[in-house]
Amino acid sequence: MKAILFDLNGTMIDDMRYHTEAWYRILVDEHGADLSMEEVKKEMYGKNQEVLERVFGENHFTAEEMEALSIGKEKQYQEAFRPHLKLIEGLDRFLEKAHEQGIKMAVASAAIPFNIDFVLDGLDIRKYISAVVSADDVKRSKPDPETFVMAAEKLGVQPEDCIVFEDNPKGVESALNGSMKVVVIKTAHEEHEFEGLSNILRFIDDYNDPYLEDLLRN
Repeated sequence: MKAILFDLNGTMIDDMRYHTEAWYRILVDEHGADLSMEEVKKEMYGKNQEVLERVFGENHFTAEEMEALSIGKEKQYQEAFRPHLKLIEGLDRFLEKAHEQGIKMAVASAAIPFNIDFVLDGLDIRKYISAVVSADDVKRSKPDPETFVMAAEKLGVQPEDCIVFEDNPKGVESALNGSMKVVVIKTAHEEHEFEGLSNILRFIDDYNDPYLEDLLRN
């Protein structure tokens, strides 16, 4: 392992409930989508514009309207989550140990820069992160491998030399499509939801899992 690629939401911070609730307000309460909270949870992967197009169809909103809805959703999310903003248990020590060992690290996320900055600067962890790939940087969202492959390129390492940390089956599929192994953190999905994905090294509850000590040693 020469590099670690982190998804952000649900992987570095345990915030997916707040995203789901913000999306529910936008999609269902404000725009009348016929979706349950669980159905909203399943639809909210990829870029925000892609979520809106999946739910309402293409051309339902103009590009300007989708941009405004995207920013509005993220502002609602940040306002609700800000009092709870913290790293998942054990991640602070894991970042420090990986940094000390010279392992390169990147954030590779479908989040927009507005949200990535909210986390990296809000928690003062940008010093550990050598590269960032956001929704604005890629043409094809997860499960396409572009996000992770671009992050590897920015770090100057081969995809197969990276370990990805993810919480979402679509993200794990993205890593698989990019020839990368994955550690899955179970913040938002159960193990059975990752069935058929052959690149998973381990399921963990948080970054205190002893497996991560072995991972850094290897």
